[in-house]
Amino acid sequence: MNVSIGSQRDSVRYRSRLQQPETERHRDTHPLTWRLRDDGEVIGLEEYLRKDGYESVRKALADGDPQAIIATMKDANVGGRGGGGFSAGLKWSLTLQGRDVPRGYLICNADEMEPGTFKDRLLMEQQPHLLIEGMILAALANNARFGYIFLRGEYVTAARVLNRAIDGARDGGWLGADINGSGFDFDIIVHTGAGRYICGEETALINSLEGRRANPRTKPPFPGQSGAWGKPSVVNNVETLCNAPGVILNGADWYQNLSGDSTDNGGTKLYGISGPVENPGLWELPMGTTGAEILDRAGGMRNGRKLKAWLPGGASTGFLLPEHLDLPLDFNTVGKEGSRLGTGLMTMVPQEQSLVALLRNLEEFFARESCGWCTPCRDGLPWAAKLLRALELGHGEAGDIELLEKLAADCGPTLTFCAHAPGAAMPLQTALKHFRHEFEQGISKPRAEAVEG
Repeated sequence: MNVSIGSQRDSVRYRSRLQQPETERHRDTHPLTWRLRDDGEVIGLEEYLRKDGYESVRKALADGDPQAIIATMKDANVGGRGGGGFSAGLKWSLTLQGRDVPRGYLICNADEMEPGTFKDRLLMEQQPHLLIEGMILAALANNARFGYIFLRGEYVTAARVLNRAIDGARDGGWLGADINGSGFDFDIIVHTGAGRYICGEETALINSLEGRRANPRTKPPFPGQSGAWGKPSVVNNVETLCNAPGVILNGADWYQNLSGDSTDNGGTKLYGISGPVENPGLWELPMGTTGAEILDRAGGMRNGRKLKAWLPGGASTGFLLPEHLDLPLDFNTVGKEGSRLGTGLMTMVPQEQSLVALLRNLEEFFARESCGWCTPCRDGLPWAAKLLRALELGHGEAGDIELLEKLAADCGPTLTFCAHAPGAAMPLQTALKHFRHEFEQGISKPRAEAVEG
């Protein structure tokens, strides 16, 4: 049953909507969304407290063992939900701590600049206290003294909701000095960004937070050893942090069992879909749910259109084909097919869409968003976009496709300073693999010979 909920959801342009009614979402099976209301109104502090709000913090403070939080997150196998899939518990275990180590920072990456992605917006706009609770747990585990929510500047509603919720949590004794009488101090501030995709890379985000140019940093040292202002810092995505309260309150086995036997990845995932489908939006489903089920929940392709290809998790993931829809959408399975799960929000491409034009649009975006720090990214991506424009117009030269393949290979993993260029290369490489004939149709002349002076 497809149900559109919330007052804002009447707008065709508003895609960050949950397509599951309250009757389908339960405390034991939907840790991220069971509290949300069908009218889409913000869950305030009083309502959140009535629905087990901050109980995980109360439990963790009573236990008084930060290492137990880390162990539980590791056992639950909570993979990072920002696109990388790296174990949150393992990341927390690498944070530098000790008697002589200064307390550092807990940073929430809420920039959500990945094209085709809109899941974190839902959580921040409708359930801000879940994020705050998750940040407190992460701060406890990592001995952080202060937290930042690095928020996409266009998310004006989310900024307003988060700031109001932070004030309420502070007044209620859940933020600030001596949280819940425990002696633990932690507070949060919202920092709105200036619209740079590169800030999805954690060290570029830290540089931007410090007021510097948003370039990635050399690793090592990693942020867990020397991050914001030289202090140990942990950067996690919104959805990743929002998983922590359920894990700590209910245990690792409960969380792992939410995904059943379909995958080794634990928990649920906010999956979503956009493109020419009947009901674009979001669903909280077990990790490992197939693309076919999500497309079916979205009502299929709009107006009887046929599916040509799809991106499983944002613009920086590789194209998959209709026959891949039956694969479980988890980090490992999608990776074996030459793509990535990414953010888990599918973008559907109809049969009539030119892949050359689509790739030209994507690569222009990636070229524009490059920080310019390394040569393959700074020079290679604009070059690829130029070649794609020529092919789109039918002005391509013999050898252009091979040159595109070379440029994409030169942007591969370990060959650039960060993951921006490899992410830009993945959709290009997979499009060339599956739809090479479309690129060949754009070649109209032999390669131009060099003119000797």
